[in-house]
Amino acid sequence: MARYVIERRTPGAGKLSAVELHAISKQSNGIIAEIGQGLTWLQSFVVDDKIYCIYESPNAELIHEHARCMGIPADSVLEVRAVIDPSTGEG
Repeated sequence: MARYVIERRTPGAGKLSAVELHAISKQSNGIIAEIGQGLTWLQSFVVDDKIYCIYESPNAELIHEHARCMGIPADSVLEVRAVIDPSTGEG
């Protein structure tokens, strides 16, 4: 299963309340349950005016379908080609 990074331009995202983030997450979970097909939301990072999401999916089209159903942008959907961390530089 491929992993993707999704960039969503969301003005004011960093100011969303816990209640608003809960509602968005609940809606996303519901749509993923409906769509199925192997789409898995792993986590999201909320910053000032963007949300960066990490998904596993069989293809990018399924991520775009999820965004369409959510009514939120998927401005950039990029397949992860490699993952590195501090241990990559050891040895």
